[in-house]
Amino acid sequence: MAISVDQIKALREQTGVGILDVRKALEDANGDYDLALENLRAKGLATAAKRADREASEGIVELYSHGDGRVGVMVEVNCETDFVARSEEFRNFAHEIALQIAASAPEFIRVEEIPEGTINLKQKLAYEQALEDGKPDNVAEKIAEGRLKKYIQEVVLLEQEYIRDEDLSIEQLLLQTVAALGENVIVRRFARWELGESSAS
Repeated sequence: MAISVDQIKALREQTGVGILDVRKALEDANGDYDLALENLRAKGLATAAKRADREASEGIVELYSHGDGRVGVMVEVNCETDFVARSEEFRNFAHEIALQIAASAPEFIRVEEIPEGTINLKQKLAYEQALEDGKPDNVAEKIAEGRLKKYIQEVVLLEQEYIRDEDLSIEQLLLQTVAALGENVIVRRFARWELGESSAS
């Protein structure tokens, strides 16, 4: 099957991967765009894993205000070098993360940040609710696991669906960025404010 310039361009824009790699992925997938995308994402995961332990202390603090100042976000995103920190692709990624935080209001960056007591309590309450609804024990356990997974996807930034592409998690978007930039990239910390919310929240 012939590989079109439009396919190459679209896949490059979607993944941030170099033209030669995009062409090869399309050729390897016999022109199947979705398969090529999946293969590139898998390759990105492998590349990113190799870079995950490298020091990332450069970067940007991205500020974003939404809805005429009703929601404000500040997020620190780090990379390895000042050169990458100044690149348009890195800055676009930081901006997309700020947009995601504004829109989806995560509470944590990674699953490991959720207190163990919170996880246990959410699972226990979901399990007890399922039993009260008359579900058998084994079904109640599965329901509790499902509700816990849903909770994690709602409150953990890296587990959330990307607001611009529901087939992509924020973690996958991050790993694609790592693969495209060739450096470790870390979402370090964030703060989100909403007009009128209690300071205790």
